[in-house]
Amino acid sequence: MPILSKFKSTVLLLFLVFSACKGQQKDAETTPLFETDAPAPIIIAANRTAAYLPHLQGKNVGVVANPTTVVFHKKGYTHLVDSLLTSGIQVKKVFAPEHGFRGTADAGEHVKDGVDTQTGLPIISLYGKNRKPSGEQLSNLDIIVFDIQDVGVRFYTYIATLQLVMEACSENNKPIILLDRPNPNGHYVDGPTMLKEHTSYLGMNPIPLVYGMTMGEYAQMLNGEGWLENSRKADLTVIPLENYTHQSEYQLPIRPSPNLSNDTSINLYPSLGLFEGTNVNAGRGTEFQFQRYGASFMDSTKYEFSYVPEPNFGSKYPKEEGKTCYGRDLSHVPRMSEVSMEWIIDAYKNTLDKSKFFLTDGFTKHAGTPLLQQQIEQGMTNDEIKATWQDDLASFKKTREKYLIYD
Repeated sequence: MPILSKFKSTVLLLFLVFSACKGQQKDAETTPLFETDAPAPIIIAANRTAAYLPHLQGKNVGVVANPTTVVFHKKGYTHLVDSLLTSGIQVKKVFAPEHGFRGTADAGEHVKDGVDTQTGLPIISLYGKNRKPSGEQLSNLDIIVFDIQDVGVRFYTYIATLQLVMEACSENNKPIILLDRPNPNGHYVDGPTMLKEHTSYLGMNPIPLVYGMTMGEYAQMLNGEGWLENSRKADLTVIPLENYTHQSEYQLPIRPSPNLSNDTSINLYPSLGLFEGTNVNAGRGTEFQFQRYGASFMDSTKYEFSYVPEPNFGSKYPKEEGKTCYGRDLSHVPRMSEVSMEWIIDAYKNTLDKSKFFLTDGFTKHAGTPLLQQQIEQGMTNDEIKATWQDDLASFKKTREKYLIYD
């Protein structure tokens, strides 16, 4: 074979080998080492700006907001109010729920009207002299945006704020846009159902303690079930989440209120929140709010765990302040899928003077019924108590189905 032909053949062979290697290398670069079926990240409605900014352009806007009202980006997050202003939206005022716009007020502490130092916008408190926006406060607005992170527990007051804002909007012919967020306790429905004769700001409608709905879904239920005053209906638009289901696990990047400091507190809140209607401390005045319970009047011989509540951020005057509380540490309890009565039964059983345990009016407001206190006092077990909830839960779940946006 001539030398030139040999050379050409060698070059061709090297080219083919090199091309094959490059193809294999490209496949290795584009094919993951492990096949994964990781779910797509949840996209909150506030980040879906194209879905709601067109509704707001050229209008005077009021925003119902707190510290959880944020838009996420690569560098962290920006408050929705700041984001709207940057986008040229004419935000005229902010309405703040319990704990305030910046989230520094204690639970139950009245919040005053004021001016936001960062934006100069007027702040109207919905947890002060009035809990429902007045016609005058809405008069210079064209539309309301509602965006608050909830935790899916009936006595957590943000759903009461939502209801009163929707009522005010319906009464004053103002449309409302709700930017939806995940419910960290949205994967189950449980607990006693609120009785109509015991409704309050801690529970305004006949729903279970844990109702398994996002704010957007619940807003649709408020409209659909005629629960707004005089059975009015708000002009409601819900901007939904993307890539969310009720089974999604979602870690809140910002505490929704001062005493729900992390995911463990939020996980245990449906069960330990009932202690708010008793004289037992549920971790307020410690760094483990709603992750423990105890009291000085509980039998110290029954518990190895103790702690002393002291005033701190979110609890200026905690129950049992400065006293040694005997009880249980629940900070390592895994994700809950039900309301447990075990802990409140345990605390009552080991209270030396039973007359010190319940704050009857407060407990009924939290439980939604006087029956739960009676059941605990009668010595019923967790399973026996929960069995009495089932008919109401089945009825609610059937109604709930009509308003679900997510699987």
